[in-house]
Amino acid sequence: MASGLLIGVERGWKQRDQEPGSRVAGVRTFSMLGMGSGITGLIGAGGHPFAGAALILGIVAVMALAYSRQLESQHDSTSAVAAMVTIAIGFLSGSGNPSLAIACAAVAVAFLALRTELHGFVEKLDEQDVKSLARYAILAGAVLPFLPNGHYGPFGAWNPQKLWLVVVLVTGFSFLGYAANRIFGERRGTIATALIGGAYSSTAVTQALAQRLGREKKGGAEAAGIAIATSVMYLRVPLLVALLSTRVLAEFTLLMAPPFVVSAIASWWLYRRAPAQSDGVASGNPIAIGPALGFLAFVAIAAVAARWAAGQFGEQGIAILLLITGTMDVDTAIITLGGLDPSVISSALAAVALAGTVLANMTVKLGITLVYGRSKGVPAALALGASMAALAVTIVIAWLRL
Repeated sequence: MASGLLIGVERGWKQRDQEPGSRVAGVRTFSMLGMGSGITGLIGAGGHPFAGAALILGIVAVMALAYSRQLESQHDSTSAVAAMVTIAIGFLSGSGNPSLAIACAAVAVAFLALRTELHGFVEKLDEQDVKSLARYAILAGAVLPFLPNGHYGPFGAWNPQKLWLVVVLVTGFSFLGYAANRIFGERRGTIATALIGGAYSSTAVTQALAQRLGREKKGGAEAAGIAIATSVMYLRVPLLVALLSTRVLAEFTLLMAPPFVVSAIASWWLYRRAPAQSDGVASGNPIAIGPALGFLAFVAIAAVAARWAAGQFGEQGIAILLLITGTMDVDTAIITLGGLDPSVISSALAAVALAGTVLANMTVKLGITLVYGRSKGVPAALALGASMAALAVTIVIAWLRL
């Protein structure tokens, strides 16, 4: 009854302007639909399945007939479907799952109440956005649950489910950032783009902003955007470590804290100097199946190499391997470390190696800023260099304490 009441309140409020008697169902009807369906669930679970089935079919038939005329005249099936969902939820509760029933009712009310927001979101999408959503749905929902969870391949280095989870996580960061950028980036300008884009690819944002900075006669907020994207990166990387290599999180966070503070201060300084800017930077479509599979292959090879290095050279060899792989992609180094046995490398040395990969990646971004931004990229380069200096100092101190 509570589930029906929840849905009935929303439906009654949405139809409050209709003439009395024109509504098929309101608060009272939806509440009784939930209660009646719950009773049929109790009857069916109490050893009378055929009686319960007959009653639930009768309730469905009555509501179908009641809504048939409205479907023909208004071509809106939302209330009819909501009634059927209420019946199903009530039956679920009466069958012995009241908590799940209430949760389903809450989700249903949210979908019904957010009609304007959901329609507005859909209207902002284009064909490429829908294709991106479809690709990510395949990666996360149609492939991941059906992969085996075990150790396969050379040195037992490959766990198919965990390897694919890596693709889901990394492309998930990309998809969320891309979707947010499509909704907010064009309106809120370069700074918003840097904040959003830095969450999934600070290197891509750096290149895009540096290119625009180099070709425009008068720079805007691009330098601040480059610095802000880097600050976001200093937060994103520990988050990925927390998800994939939890045991080194404490040591790694201590190494990342000083450069983040320096980068945040530099970003604020550049932001205060930047003129207002209203246009955003297109970040491109991040969900591409080919690059995702290529990334998966690279991670698989790195996992085998790490297991081999563990047997041949011990933890020092693994640290060097993490540094080499992370120069090309910091995420890959984090993922490789997460797949290793904790006994093959200490958390302190692993944290230093990961911090070294971040420093190497920052060197690449520094070069991009100077090459594409030329003289107008110097302020952003100085901001990057300041955070790199802080990171280098923390790495040296941590290395001397090993």
